[in-house]
Amino acid sequence: MTIRMTRRAALQGMLAGGAALAAFRTFPAYAQSPGGTLTVGLTYEIDTMNVYSTGFLGDAQATVVEGLLAPGADAKYVPVLATEVPTIENGGIVVAEDGKTMKITYKLRDGVKWHDGEPFTSADVKYTWEAVKDPNFIAESKDGTEEVESIDTPDDLTVVVNYNTILPTFASTLFTFGIMPKHLLEGTDLNTSSYNEMPVGTGPFKVTEFVRGQYVVTERNEDYWDKAENGDQLPYLDSIIFKMIPDTNTLITQLRSGEVNMVVSTPYSQASQVEGIDGIELIKGPLLSWQHLDFNFKNPTLSDLTVRKAIAMGIDRSVLIRAQGGFPEPIKSPVVPVFEWYDPETPEIAYDVEGAKALLDEAGYKAGADGIREKDGNRLSYDFMVQAGRADDELAQQVIIAQLKAIGIEATANNQTGVAYREARYNGGYDLIYGRWITSADPVYSVFWGTGGPNNGQSYSNPELDAAFDKFENSLETDVRMEAAKEFQKILAEDLPTISLTTNVALIAKTTKLKNFVPNPTNMTNFVHTAEWYMEG
Repeated sequence: MTIRMTRRAALQGMLAGGAALAAFRTFPAYAQSPGGTLTVGLTYEIDTMNVYSTGFLGDAQATVVEGLLAPGADAKYVPVLATEVPTIENGGIVVAEDGKTMKITYKLRDGVKWHDGEPFTSADVKYTWEAVKDPNFIAESKDGTEEVESIDTPDDLTVVVNYNTILPTFASTLFTFGIMPKHLLEGTDLNTSSYNEMPVGTGPFKVTEFVRGQYVVTERNEDYWDKAENGDQLPYLDSIIFKMIPDTNTLITQLRSGEVNMVVSTPYSQASQVEGIDGIELIKGPLLSWQHLDFNFKNPTLSDLTVRKAIAMGIDRSVLIRAQGGFPEPIKSPVVPVFEWYDPETPEIAYDVEGAKALLDEAGYKAGADGIREKDGNRLSYDFMVQAGRADDELAQQVIIAQLKAIGIEATANNQTGVAYREARYNGGYDLIYGRWITSADPVYSVFWGTGGPNNGQSYSNPELDAAFDKFENSLETDVRMEAAKEFQKILAEDLPTISLTTNVALIAKTTKLKNFVPNPTNMTNFVHTAEWYMEG
């Protein structure tokens, strides 16, 4: 088994800057030649190919649709459709004299074409903002739209974004996820458009077939704007096919049979099976990701802090880690430790079964004849959801179910997949939910637990937490952001809308023939720059 990098060492080095991998292009010197098909096995069913509507990571979408910027392998932003990353130093960011608003100017690449041959211009950037902000458009997240007051397009290659606030996380929001073609979409209903299955982008690959619940076929964009450093026209690959295989046992079977030759989310519990597959190597990549247990606050007993605290005391992270091959690491905050915002002094609730029982006893939750506690007719019995077919999550779920039973709490698996899982996750169709979040290089945590946040299906609201998020996400001053980060981590640890359990690594199984692949640790996925990937031989 090939282990290319350890999570902590890799990310600490990457985020430190200095010796980091340079942008997208730090590749060994192989003989590069065009051709070949890569078949990727995904552990979820793609709901839509629209990057702003999908409830999952945009793996396939990232090969087709490009943004102005993107995070590279070192989790630092690099220009894509823009010619440079705006900064205060290069004049791309200008803060108003009163320090309350800012202006960002993007210079766009000349000669970029949409897949239908039309030119990409500043009008497309402005249209993307208008379309995503439109209240009639049902988006997974509109993050970054409300902070924009207006957009000026003085010429085809210049975009001036006027913000009504200070937004230090601008690079992780709107224009990084992707730009949409104005000439095709203006005046259409984006909720029902064919774009959602067959998007037209500027990326290295074009969608040629989408079969819902089965696969997406992307093929080489012959007119792609980028070239390799040696002058080769990109991309190298002829095609990337994404097969939707939610059942991870089936996924590994197809990896073994050669029906797929890349899996970017190999279950920890099945890593040893992958190790022995001929022609496949397993890469351990860093991730800005963590596992968590969340509560639905519409449930009267879960809105009781005593119950949430008892659940936190009843979970032994070390058992979860052992059950997953020792790959994850324990965590007490959603801010993963590689970020400078991480506060090591964040309060931690220790594993304490007897203490959890005593806490529930004191609060009046008494065990019934079946051992399950209740109070005033309300049993501590919950529907517990994970994404069906994800072996690691289903295994962790069983561990947690057993641990909660030991303190008199019943949790019953009610797992969903595909669109059903997405709808339940975002609309609170669960009592308990275990899963993973992955962030950008500039995380925006209010989307998870801020009042009305797009990923807050828990119906959780805390004005003090909202205020801390507001300070963190609307200041360019490091000291202010550091203090706000400490504050919101403390509130989350004490009010417990979520229990942060373990960090994640990516176990990426790929054919040894695929070259120039470098893992990307962010929510922009490993497919954010596929143009220089190629098949050896």
